[in-house]
Amino acid sequence: MESSNHEENHDSNRKRSTSSVSDDEQAKRVKYSASSGSHISAPVLSHNDVQRDVNITNYYYGTSFPLANVEARANSSDQSDIIHDYRKLIHSEYATVQEYNSLPGEDVKLSDRYSELLIVQRHREQNEREKEIRSRGVSFQQVLSSRASEAYSSTSVEELFNPNSHGPSPKAVILQGNPGSGKSFTVKKIMCDWASGTLYMDRFDLVVHLRCKELNHVVGNKSVVELVNHSPKYLSLISRMLHDSPDRVLFLIDGFDELKLPLEEAATFPPSDLVTPATLHGTLSALLRGRILPKCFLLVTTRSTALDRLSRLLRGPQRFTEILGFSEKGVEMYFQRFFNDKRLSQVAYDSVRANETLFTACFIPVICWIVCTVFREQFKDGVDMTRGLETTTSIFVYFVVTLLDHHCQGLNVSPPDMLKNLSELAEKETLKQHVLFDEKSVSEAVSDPTSVPFLCKFPLKRKIRVQMMFSFMHLSFQEFFTALCYTLMDMDQAHRKVNDLIGSVQGDQQDMKNTHLLPVIQFLLGLSNEEVRSSLTETLPLSVSPIRGLLEEWLLKVIKEMRDSRWGDDMKLFILHSLYELNEEHFVRKAMETWERVDLAFIPLKKTDCWVLRYCLLCCERIKSLCLNCCNISAQKLQMLAPGLQNCEELELHVHNLSDADTTDLTSALGEGKILDLRLDHSSLSCESLQLVLHALTKQKQVRTVDLQVSTIMSDAIAKIVDFIQTTSIGDQVCIELNEPTEESGDSLCSFLSVEKDSESLILSVKHRRTPDGTFDHSEIFNPQIKPSLSEISITMAQMKTPSINWIDYFNKFFALKDLTERLYAGLIGNGMLSDEAVRLLHESQMVPEFTLVVIGKRCHKATERCNNNSQWSLSCNHRVQLQFQSGSFTEEDLEISYLEEDFSHGAT
Repeated sequence: MESSNHEENHDSNRKRSTSSVSDDEQAKRVKYSASSGSHISAPVLSHNDVQRDVNITNYYYGTSFPLANVEARANSSDQSDIIHDYRKLIHSEYATVQEYNSLPGEDVKLSDRYSELLIVQRHREQNEREKEIRSRGVSFQQVLSSRASEAYSSTSVEELFNPNSHGPSPKAVILQGNPGSGKSFTVKKIMCDWASGTLYMDRFDLVVHLRCKELNHVVGNKSVVELVNHSPKYLSLISRMLHDSPDRVLFLIDGFDELKLPLEEAATFPPSDLVTPATLHGTLSALLRGRILPKCFLLVTTRSTALDRLSRLLRGPQRFTEILGFSEKGVEMYFQRFFNDKRLSQVAYDSVRANETLFTACFIPVICWIVCTVFREQFKDGVDMTRGLETTTSIFVYFVVTLLDHHCQGLNVSPPDMLKNLSELAEKETLKQHVLFDEKSVSEAVSDPTSVPFLCKFPLKRKIRVQMMFSFMHLSFQEFFTALCYTLMDMDQAHRKVNDLIGSVQGDQQDMKNTHLLPVIQFLLGLSNEEVRSSLTETLPLSVSPIRGLLEEWLLKVIKEMRDSRWGDDMKLFILHSLYELNEEHFVRKAMETWERVDLAFIPLKKTDCWVLRYCLLCCERIKSLCLNCCNISAQKLQMLAPGLQNCEELELHVHNLSDADTTDLTSALGEGKILDLRLDHSSLSCESLQLVLHALTKQKQVRTVDLQVSTIMSDAIAKIVDFIQTTSIGDQVCIELNEPTEESGDSLCSFLSVEKDSESLILSVKHRRTPDGTFDHSEIFNPQIKPSLSEISITMAQMKTPSINWIDYFNKFFALKDLTERLYAGLIGNGMLSDEAVRLLHESQMVPEFTLVVIGKRCHKATERCNNNSQWSLSCNHRVQLQFQSGSFTEEDLEISYLEEDFSHGAT
C-alpha cells in the first residue's frame, strides 16, 4: 500500500513540474525516434544538463508494444518499490490454494497443506523398484528412509540448482512425480517462498510460472514476453529482467505431460528473440531447447509417462529429480498442518497408522488429503472419531474418482473404458505375480498408456539398451484394480472368476495357497459394500455385478471350518480384515456369532489387526469368547481394543508394558460380568493402580487366573490383596509379582505373592527373593551357577476353606521370617553361605504347623572345614540347596543334583 501511494505522489509532482515549464524550456527538450525498418541502438546525450526524466522508448520490428520503458529517475528507490510491489502481488496469489472440493471463494493457506517431500536424483534399478512397489507398512517406510540418503542423492527444493560434484549448476531440472505426488504444489511453494524472500533470493531475480494445462488453450502466435506477461503494470520490469539478466531468471513449467502441443515439430517461423511472435509450440520449444534465453534456468515438472519425451527436448546440462512422496515424518507433519488441532490430528494419524495398507498409500500426498478430508467431515458430522476411518477400499475409490476428475483431461478413451482396460491389465499381471510390465503388454491392454494417471513409466538399463517399463504406483493399487476387474464383468463371468479366485487360495489342509491374492479378495469385499460401490457408480456409468452373496457365503463356510481348527492363524486375521472391508454391520455380527470362540492366542497382532478386531467387536452386542493370550498387546493396542473388549463374556487378556497411565484403559476393557483370565507382563503398577485393577476384578463373574506385575508391594497393597482374596471367587490362581528391580523395590515386604486353588485346597505362597548384590530378582532359579548365597525364602500354606485363614497372622509370620532372613543375609550368611547356625535359626523360627517354609541358597557339603566365604561359592563342594521346614521336620534337597538328573532324563528321552 505504501508503494502504491508513493507512485501516485511521484506522478502528481511530475505533472505539476511539467505544467510550470516555460516555452523556452519546452523547446530545449530532445526527442529521438526511428522510422520503420531502422532503430536507435544507443542514443548519447552530450553537453546537456539533465535535471529531469529522460525517457527512451524502443520499438522493435514486429511488435506493437514497448520492450522497455527505462527511466533514469532522480529518486532511484522507485524501481525497488515496483519490484517489492510485484513480489507482494505474487505472494498474495500463491499464499493460498483451492482444494479439489473447494466452493467458490474457499481458500486454504498453502502452508497448511504443504509438507516437505522426499526427492531423489537417482534412477533406481529393477530390484529397487520392485522392493518399493511390494513392501508395505513399516517395511515400506524403511525403504523410503533408505531412499532419503546420500546413496540415492536425496535433495530438497532449496538444493535443486546447486552444483554437483562433477559439473556446474544444471540449466534445466526435471521434477518427475506420479499424479497427486505434489509436483504442482511444489511449484506453487517455490513461487510463494521466492516472493516472500525466503527462497532463491541470491540466485534468481525473477521466477515465472507457466501452467501447461492453460497453455493448451492459448490461441494465436505468441512471443516469450507475451507468455510471461503477468500484468501490464509490471511488463516493463519483467521485460528488462529477461533482456538484461536472463541468467537470474527461472522458468517453472508445470505439467509437461499435459501439454498437447507438437513440440517436436519445427516451427515455420521460429522466434529469434523475446518479442517476436511465433506459434505457441514454436515459442515454447525454443525456450525448452535454449534457442531463446539460453542463459535462463528451467524447472519442468512431469509425470513419468512423459519423461523420455521431455528429456529429448530439454536443453542441457540437465538434472533428473523424482518426487517419491511423503516419508513417515512427512505424513505426520501433513496431518498436523491440515487439522491445526493437536488432539484431532493425533487421533486421525493414529487411526491411519494402524491401517497398514492405507498408511502405505499415504506416501502419496493426495491420499493424505483424502484421508484428512474424510476425517474432518466425520468430525463435523459428530461421528465418534475413535471408531476410526472408512475402509481402505473406500479411500482407494475416492482416490480413483479424484484422479479421474482432475488428472484425466484429454483422454483418448472414455473413463469407464479406460478403467475396464486398466483393471484387466492388473488382473492378468497379478495372477502372474508381476509388478513391472513391458511396454508391449501394456499397450495391448491399454490404448495410449502414457495418458493413464494410474500407471508409472520408467527406463531400465538392459545391457547396451534402455527398456521402458510400466507399473502401478504401488502393489496395493494393482490389487485394487484387479478386484475392480471382477466387478466390471457380466454376472456369469464374474461368478465364475470369483469362484476360481476363492478356490485358488483355499488349501486342502490347514494352510492357504496363493496368499498374494488375499488382498484382492479383501478389496473385492470392500467394493461389494453398497455405499462404496455407489460412490464409484455415481461418478462413472459402470455396471457392477452383484457378487456380495457369493463372498459372504464363502466367509461363513471358512469361519465354521475354523471352529474345527481346519485353518491356520493367517486365515483368522484374513477373516477379520475381510469383515472390516465389507463393513456391513449386520453380516459382521452374524459372522462373529458363527465364530463363537475367537482364539487368536500366540498370533502377534499388529496395530492394523487390532483395529479391524476392534471394529468387529463393536459390531456385536456380545462376544461369547475371545482369547488374546501372547498376542503382543501393548498399552497402545489395549487402548485401541478397550471399547470392544467390554462386549466379551469370556476373555483371556495378556498385556505387556503397562504403566499407571494405562490403568484406566485396562479397567475399561475389563468391564464387568466376565469369566476372566488376566496377565500383565513387564508392567510396573503402583499400589494405587493395583487397587483399581483389583476393584475391577471384583466386578467379574469369575476370575480364573490373574498374574500382575507391580513396582512395589507394601503393606497397604497387601491389605488390598487380602481383601480381594477374601471377597472374590478365584478359579485357578492369583499372582502378584515385582517387576524389574528399582530403588523403591528394596522396601517391598515381599517379591512374590500367589493364591492357587486346586480341587482339594487353597495354596497361598509368599516369596522373598534376592540376587547376590542384594537387589530383588523376580526370575526363577534355574542355573545353579549364577546365584550364590541366600536367594529365596517362601512360605506356603494349604487350607481347605478360605474364610478360616487368619490372614493377619499369616503375613505377620512371613514378615518376621523376612526380618530374620535380612539379619541372616547381613550377618550369619554375609559371607555368602548358609551355615549350620543359619539353618538352626530358621528351624526354630517356624512356629505355625500349617506353614511350609522353604529357603534356597548355597551350602558347603564338606564334613569339616566348610567354606564360609563368598569368594568360595563356586567351588564344587558348595551346592545349591533347598531347605524345607514343616511341622517341626526339616529336609534338605540338593538342587544341583536334581537339576542334573532332570537334564539327563530329558536327554535320554
